[in-house]
Amino acid sequence: MAFKFENLNVWKQAVELSGEINDLTEQFPRKELLVLTSQIQRAADSIALNIAEGSTGQSNAEFKRFLGFALRSAIEVVSCLYLARRRKLINQEEFQHFYESLTVLVKGNQALRNSIK
Repeated sequence: MAFKFENLNVWKQAVELSGEINDLTEQFPRKELLVLTSQIQRAADSIALNIAEGSTGQSNAEFKRFLGFALRSAIEVVSCLYLARRRKLINQEEFQHFYESLTVLVKGNQALRNSIK
């Protein structure tokens, strides 16, 4: 693998999550296309994109900053999931699956961020 981020488990998890979120939102009604569908997809994509972008930065401080952006995007996805559940676009089982995946991802992101000096 040629790029540093490709070896990071949190990046791999983020890519997987993004794909699962995309699959999930295919069932959302058309009226949500420019609202919640777009928002949750962009936030999920942003997790992996920020990890990748930060890993190729010029300093550890810059990498930590981008991991912070990835964390914020993950929290945004969690909030979108609450909205989707409230709007009855997803059921409790779907919500719980993604909530648990995001919990693992956030903890991994934070551990990586804390390990950077």
